[in-house]
Amino acid sequence: MSRSVNKATLIGNVGSDPDVRATASGARVAKVSLATSRTFQDRSGATQERTEWHRLTIWGRLVDVVEQWVRKGDRLYVEGRIEYSESQDDRGNTRYWTDINVREFVMLGSGGGDRRDQGAEAGSGGYTPSPGRPAVPITEPDDDLPF
Repeated sequence: MSRSVNKATLIGNVGSDPDVRATASGARVAKVSLATSRTFQDRSGATQERTEWHRLTIWGRLVDVVEQWVRKGDRLYVEGRIEYSESQDDRGNTRYWTDINVREFVMLGSGGGDRRDQGAEAGSGGYTPSPGRPAVPITEPDDDLPF
């Protein structure tokens, strides 16, 4: 039996507040940008930092959690599948998109200032459950298993 896997795992910071909309059929969807950064030494020995931006697409009951709790600057652990799509812009040019269709995420901490509790202590990098925040990973059932 041949089996394939399409899975992306990211830990990064949310780049903007979630954009929540409804599709024509009434399903709710949230779009969020997530930044991941890496540091490396270039050939001259200077330290460089590179940031990659990822488009997250969230469906189902996860939209309610994202809408209520996720804000710009928050740190997230995300699992999902990579999806490619294309669309036409106003001028008729084809635009290509790469999205992470989120299946599961964990809120690792807040970057915000004066909103709600802060989740994790500043600089801890770890997950610290606090009142009002889910203490377990939030998942969508995986209905599209091939077996």
